[in-house]
Amino acid sequence: MKVQLLHLKDSIQMAWFTMRTHKMRSFLTILGVLVGVAAVIGMVAIVQGLNKSMAAQIESLGANVIYVSRFEPQVQVGGGGRSEEERKRKYITFEDAMAIKELCPAVEAVSPEKYWWQEPDGNQVKYRDKEARNPQLGGVVPEYAVVNNCFASEGRFITDSDINFKTYVCVLGIDVAEALFPHADPIGKQILVNNNRFIVVGVAEKKPAFLGYSQNNYLLIPYTTYRKIYSSSESVWLAVKPKSKAGIEAATDQITQLLRLRRGVPYNKENDFAVFTQDYLMDMYRSITGVAYLVMIVISSIALLVGGVGVMNIMLVSVTERTREIGIRKALGAKRRNILWQFLIEAMTLTGTGGIMGIIFGAALGIFVGAVTPLSATISLWSVIVGFSFSVSVGLFFGIYPATRSAKLDPIEALRYE
Repeated sequence: MKVQLLHLKDSIQMAWFTMRTHKMRSFLTILGVLVGVAAVIGMVAIVQGLNKSMAAQIESLGANVIYVSRFEPQVQVGGGGRSEEERKRKYITFEDAMAIKELCPAVEAVSPEKYWWQEPDGNQVKYRDKEARNPQLGGVVPEYAVVNNCFASEGRFITDSDINFKTYVCVLGIDVAEALFPHADPIGKQILVNNNRFIVVGVAEKKPAFLGYSQNNYLLIPYTTYRKIYSSSESVWLAVKPKSKAGIEAATDQITQLLRLRRGVPYNKENDFAVFTQDYLMDMYRSITGVAYLVMIVISSIALLVGGVGVMNIMLVSVTERTREIGIRKALGAKRRNILWQFLIEAMTLTGTGGIMGIIFGAALGIFVGAVTPLSATISLWSVIVGFSFSVSVGLFFGIYPATRSAKLDPIEALRYE
């Protein structure tokens, strides 16, 4: 065992000596491996950071929430758009929300929501000479707070009385409050929302940023007041909170059966609406990042292939340059397997060095991207291990042919080589 370790140590030292002797040649040889491993480490760091950010963002929408909408969420690639069947679907209505609240025993609260974007310049929200920059305007009910985990940090939230009497009151997101009232208490102040006067009754708790972008540029008004001002379509977005985490499946089934009945969907037809959870949104997002992983694998594979071919070529050159050395070692009693392992270890040391450099560059890339952009980056141990293992494996695979060729050299012919 000790003898084998000594041979391994000698082979690694010889590999390092060869690399130091031909620094530029060695660097150019391992450049492909370096790029491939750096791509793995950097991309995994960025994608994992994005996954964590997305998970935190979805969780901030409210714990264990079920969503109901007219369409299934999807990512548009190219100019596909919705199908004719989807475009003809009935709206999800406020009455559907009330039916779910009354008839689904596994449901604790239902939040019907509508949102308005003023064209062409966005929603105009002003207080004296101050103006908020195009905030999102939502019409909501009191249950919005508990379902979406959005409570008032100052003042109060929208109440049943506001809904019943269609009052002109609003709750501001923190960005809107700071834009309109940088040094004043906003509670009780009158503001203009698209030329309609509203009284500020509350300021919502601050939400965490997502990908560096604020999630607090909004204001909420009573749903009935919203419908009074903006008599647009009846379609609403529903957020539903089940009575317990264990009851999500039961609540989902109850909502689905109720809506099929209300919408007259035949038993042999698919749903003409969508009921989904936060897990569905996260799975959809992971399918998107899966494409990024696929691109990463392709780029890394090409780079590692190029690097491996470079290593094989340089090892063949090394075998030619060291033909007499091989002959002398064989004449002194070195066995074929000793020569074979020497060149294999040299190849793996070469690519392993490229792997270590790639890990450093990839980690630096992830940290740099996280520092100068809204994207977060998380360096994972498994990606480091995989990156290094692949780099060493490239040396092993592409070093087999040169190592075998060196081991098969005839010592007499090798000693005659000039």
